[in-house]
Amino acid sequence: MTDFGIFSGNSNPVLAKKICDYLNVPMGGAKVKTFSDGEIQIEIEENVRLKDIFVVQSTCDPVNDNLVELLLMIDAFNRSSTKRITAVIPYYGYARQDKKVAPRVPISAKLVADLISTAGADRVITMDLHAGQIQGFFSIPVDNLFAAPVTLKHIRSNFDQENLVIVSPDAGGAERARAFAKRLGAGLAIIDKRRSAPNVAKAMSVVGNVQDKVAMILDDMADTAGTLTQAASALMEHEAREVHAVCSHAVLSGPAVDRIADSPLKSLIVTDTIPLSDKAAVCDKIEVLSIAELVGEAIIRSTTGDSVTSLFV
Repeated sequence: MTDFGIFSGNSNPVLAKKICDYLNVPMGGAKVKTFSDGEIQIEIEENVRLKDIFVVQSTCDPVNDNLVELLLMIDAFNRSSTKRITAVIPYYGYARQDKKVAPRVPISAKLVADLISTAGADRVITMDLHAGQIQGFFSIPVDNLFAAPVTLKHIRSNFDQENLVIVSPDAGGAERARAFAKRLGAGLAIIDKRRSAPNVAKAMSVVGNVQDKVAMILDDMADTAGTLTQAASALMEHEAREVHAVCSHAVLSGPAVDRIADSPLKSLIVTDTIPLSDKAAVCDKIEVLSIAELVGEAIIRSTTGDSVTSLFV
């Protein structure tokens, strides 16, 4: 397996190292420097001619710096006669800006897709896109993996499925919650939520029976945690025994960690698509599961030409 290389920017080197450990390959050498004026410089430190290159980079906070790092690394490899470049983006920033919600606004998720393609990427591997249709924004193949195999295994091992209810925090996530509930043999509930402004949500009521049940809120990401904490309060008001949450992407911006710490949530289960901040890392309610093996398998199958379909569910 020496005909491919794994390289990482600054956004998530720990996950990249875990992927390398799973694949039993060394991390590729790359220097990422920032000049005093904020410009980013990339230098690849080894020969990559005719190699299959995988660049691991989550476009999380600082989003724009990490995005530019990714684009410059792709360009550097593209100018180094590589065989193929795959952008491994565990967390795809700007994914929530996937449509026009008002006049004279951009579709930012589409623009980012164009930038990645133009930089020279031949393929993208990502995880739990906010909207699956974003795959159609790319003119190159996209493998949208799901963290479900990792989170389902954890839930089965640590929770009593007979008393478990999977809860969607809004109507838009009902399909995802239904699929989880079906696989676990658990109940299903939906929060009726009204949003008055970006990052501002108000949980209204609970549709479904959660009385004396272990409620598990399921969402693709936790950003300011307003939705999660209000949903948790609504579930406790409807006499749930305890409330947990599971999210793929721990964005956790602004007051998120304080909200989680002060909320009725007993635990928040996330994956390592985004590294935790120092404050989040010491919060005893937040538990991190690794998706390194899942991404590693996708890399192996992408290299060998095998199907990655079994990793999607």
